[in-house]
Amino acid sequence: MKSVLKHTFLRKRDYARLPFFEFLRDESLSTRERLAFFPCMSSFIMSFGDLNRLVLRNEPTQDPWLKMINAHTYEDDHHWPWYLEDFTKLGHDETREVPGHTLRFIYSDATIQNRLLTLRLAHLVWSAEPVVRLAIIEAIEETGNVLFALTSKIAAQYQQETGVELRYCGEFHFNLESGHAMNNDHAELAQITLDAAQQRDAIQRVDLVFDWFELWTHELLAYAMAARPATQPVAEVAA
Repeated sequence: MKSVLKHTFLRKRDYARLPFFEFLRDESLSTRERLAFFPCMSSFIMSFGDLNRLVLRNEPTQDPWLKMINAHTYEDDHHWPWYLEDFTKLGHDETREVPGHTLRFIYSDATIQNRLLTLRLAHLVWSAEPVVRLAIIEAIEETGNVLFALTSKIAAQYQQETGVELRYCGEFHFNLESGHAMNNDHAELAQITLDAAQQRDAIQRVDLVFDWFELWTHELLAYAMAARPATQPVAEVAA
């Protein structure tokens, strides 16, 4: 698994350089502007609990890898209430959209990558053997680490400005994610032995995770840019 982890960290390095994350780092923008993407990711975030409970979790089991995965899912299956909490704190409940308009948005082309991401990850997990699923989870965790490392800084600034704590975007969530990443034991993962076929399979699946999350970031950036005031210049969004 060592080579798979090394490959994952290299992909994470490139992932962190994507335009969306440069947008989040842009301190010339207000905190609200940089968090404007938040409603766009609702369908993926709200389905992430199900991905853990209904796709990744497999109980009862005697498989040691599945037991490790199951323990991880109990850490990740209950974060969506914090997303809804921040959704309200950021003022998105105040729009008072009629239910039909909300559904049209969630299932529109503007959020298609969010919906596809959940479906793609479910297929990727179900078609992988348990030990390879560990590599998939690690890749997913590293994409989250990139995002929340940045949003936690924005959330801290937002709290200074408004007195409002954002738990999903902020340190509260980021510290939990950082603390439990695969039970906080990369050393244990690195000791797992994969045969040549498993190693190739794991690396291919890790690549797919990062490729799909990259498409997701482009969608979030496009939404955030569209939400900016019309008087401000719109930067070119990566295709």
